[in-house]
Amino acid sequence: MAETFGWAYSGPVSLAALVLGYLLGSIPFGIILTRLSGGPDLRTIGSGNIGATNVLRTGNKKLAALTLVGDMLKGTAAVLMAGWLLGSKGAALAAGLGAFLGHLFPVWLRFKGGKGVATFLGILIGLKGSIALIFAAIWISIAYLTRYSSLSALVASLLTPLLLWFWVRDVQMAGLMAVLAVLLWFMHRENIARLLTGREGKIGQKG
Repeated sequence: MAETFGWAYSGPVSLAALVLGYLLGSIPFGIILTRLSGGPDLRTIGSGNIGATNVLRTGNKKLAALTLVGDMLKGTAAVLMAGWLLGSKGAALAAGLGAFLGHLFPVWLRFKGGKGVATFLGILIGLKGSIALIFAAIWISIAYLTRYSSLSALVASLLTPLLLWFWVRDVQMAGLMAVLAVLLWFMHRENIARLLTGREGKIGQKG
């Protein structure tokens, strides 16, 4: 976790970590797994998103679960690999940012990627596992009550930087996750509009 990383920081190291994170984050597991299973191009169904929620709209729950795990673990791997290979907390944080940007804007898909929820959680696992558990608990609770995946993610991501700031008291982590939360909310702007007008699709809903 982040506490095991050193505090050394340098521009070249962080840039290398950012690139490493971006390459890992840009792996489109949803598209790859759906194609390998003989399914349609994920971008042509449902919301057109490449994440697990849209994979679930194909009716394949196992594939959706695998997509969720893949998108999550690439964020975790980016943070842990950068911290281990490059030996600094700054590198771990930069890799987390890179992984998130890679998922949102993958070069392989003309910079049209996912919305970042699973990768957000994966990065958080790599940085602070206890807060990741709280994020997951908040997401599950709201999803159970409302069946809105987007609302669950929006609330959980909003609370994450606050928990890191006031509870963990790690300004750097809180700052990174605040930036990621802003990006996540931006990517969900259409979902927010649909939530406000009652048109947002619910978990498990096809089409």
